[in-house]
Amino acid sequence: MPNENYDNIFSNLAEASASNLKEILITPDQKLHDALLAASRATALKQFGNKIYIRGLIEFTNYCKNDCYYCGIRCSNNKANRYRLNKEQILSCCANGYELGFRTFVLQGGEDPFFSDEVLADIIIAIKKNHPDCALTLSIGERSLESYEALFTAGADRYLLRHETANPTHYSLLHPETLSLANRLHCLKNLKEIGYQVGTGFMVGSPFQTTDNLIEDLLLINKFKPQMIGIGPFIPHHDTPFRDKNSGTLQQTLRLIAMLRLMLPKALIPATTALGTIDPCGREQGILAGANVVMPNLSPVMVRSKYSLYDNKICTGEEAAECINCLRTRLQKIGYEIVIDRGDYQK
Repeated sequence: MPNENYDNIFSNLAEASASNLKEILITPDQKLHDALLAASRATALKQFGNKIYIRGLIEFTNYCKNDCYYCGIRCSNNKANRYRLNKEQILSCCANGYELGFRTFVLQGGEDPFFSDEVLADIIIAIKKNHPDCALTLSIGERSLESYEALFTAGADRYLLRHETANPTHYSLLHPETLSLANRLHCLKNLKEIGYQVGTGFMVGSPFQTTDNLIEDLLLINKFKPQMIGIGPFIPHHDTPFRDKNSGTLQQTLRLIAMLRLMLPKALIPATTALGTIDPCGREQGILAGANVVMPNLSPVMVRSKYSLYDNKICTGEEAAECINCLRTRLQKIGYEIVIDRGDYQK
């Protein structure tokens, strides 16, 4: 792929064929890799300037009815130290986050039947009453259309639901037969039609994943056009069937972030905790590859280590919301600034 074609290729990535996307993804050409990340970074800067949006992550339950083979909080893991935050604890996290400058809160948890629509709606209404200028994102898995509608009516603004893989066969290798890609995609369709700002995404380097699977992921996201895209490297957990599998790589994750930024310039793309886990400067590198969101942890310190989806997850230091000044300094060193803003998707 000659250098002179780089700009033309990158400017039309949303129209690229599967074969061209694959060539970019697997090329050993370091110059192309560097040019790709530079083009993605320039696109993000053009769209958002040097602003980085922060989301206050509240991991409010690690109970889950599902048994996904890669996940540390899968229901069959009897070694997991389970917890649930109550309404008062969640509201306290939000109050603390608001004082620190957060204007978006993300309620994330396993698919916990305890948190019915009624229970969640009560919490959502209270958060929005206390902080009417803030956005609220949910990341709580697959639910019915009626449930999504009830939570949207209560005041939820956004919903994160990774599709994990766009290939049905690969999906079946990562999940028990009670779960299906078809239902996951049906949920995403429902969320978008209701009016949520919707985020999806996938794991990079998950077990049995092929390059063609990744191309399918890119094409699905390009077609679905979510407002948010969350991707991060697969990292194994020692209490799962995939304990001995290799992690996804930093370089491949950065390349995919860059490709997605060029395909969907306006998308909100986080530099994930998983990136920061596999590399001490992973989140900075994610931002330099085109990401524009970071999600520090607002959960109570006593539960952070219990929300263990994968091994060695960072949950102190810069990952702790209380160290927001540390994170601000780190981002300033690479030319970016944290802004106090809801960071809504701009149509």
